[in-house]
Amino acid sequence: MVIDKPAGWTSHDAVAKVRRLLGEKSIGHLGTLDPMATGVLPLVIGKMTRLCQFYGDSEKAYEGEIRFGLATDTYDAEGSTVGRVSEIQVNVEELRALAAGFVGVLQQVPPPFSAKKIKGIPAHKLARKKQEVELKAVEIEVRELEILAAESDRCRFRCRVSSGTYVRSLAHEMGQKLGCGAHLTVLRRTQVAEFGLAEAHTMEEVAEAAASGAVDDLLVHLRRVLPRIPSVTADEEALGRIRTGRTVNLAEYSRSKWVKVFAGQSELVCLASRVAGSLFHPKVVLG
Repeated sequence: MVIDKPAGWTSHDAVAKVRRLLGEKSIGHLGTLDPMATGVLPLVIGKMTRLCQFYGDSEKAYEGEIRFGLATDTYDAEGSTVGRVSEIQVNVEELRALAAGFVGVLQQVPPPFSAKKIKGIPAHKLARKKQEVELKAVEIEVRELEILAAESDRCRFRCRVSSGTYVRSLAHEMGQKLGCGAHLTVLRRTQVAEFGLAEAHTMEEVAEAAASGAVDDLLVHLRRVLPRIPSVTADEEALGRIRTGRTVNLAEYSRSKWVKVFAGQSELVCLASRVAGSLFHPKVVLG
């Protein structure tokens, strides 16, 4: 299920709410959104939480707004002002040239107010106590960073980034490059892997569906999940082997590393990995 997370909610808040609405304890999500941010938050429900391992490096897309002339300690609008405040008039062409320098593989230091852990403690907890926060740079990739418009001290942008990228760090670093400071004022996630805003549901829609017994209508069809992995509809003999943990012969997929095995059109039985030639072993059994 894809949620359109509202502003002011943590990702944990959204998961906890859906757990209560669905009466389902086992629910996870595919990538944390900051409380200020809105947009696509894919939830994996019940036994489908076992698919999370396949989404660790998922590309994400965002749209948002940056304000220049003012830096904050959180790198977004929820933080406290750091340094001097400057009155600045941004130029769209100058910002586009600046943004071009951020496209590619980069070393990025996560914000001090983040969920990254230092000796087992989330960095944001240390930062709130005014304790020293030293986070190591990590390799990320910015695949697209487009400045859509600029006016006064703000610009609107969209971007596509690798997993682990902090968009508010990009805003902060752009302000550093201009020498005037900057922070993120608006952020909306528009895509996570194959999941987009077009199939996202508000919390109100989830509540209504739960009350009317129509939750299944909000679920993403499993044939659309992990589109890069081919699907096969297995016969009863193959399903029997899979459900008892034995290998199956799938000659037509002999070049694939993984295969999604279905019983009928909608029941995802397992993800099988190729062990040799056309032999596949059921690794993640779901039904």
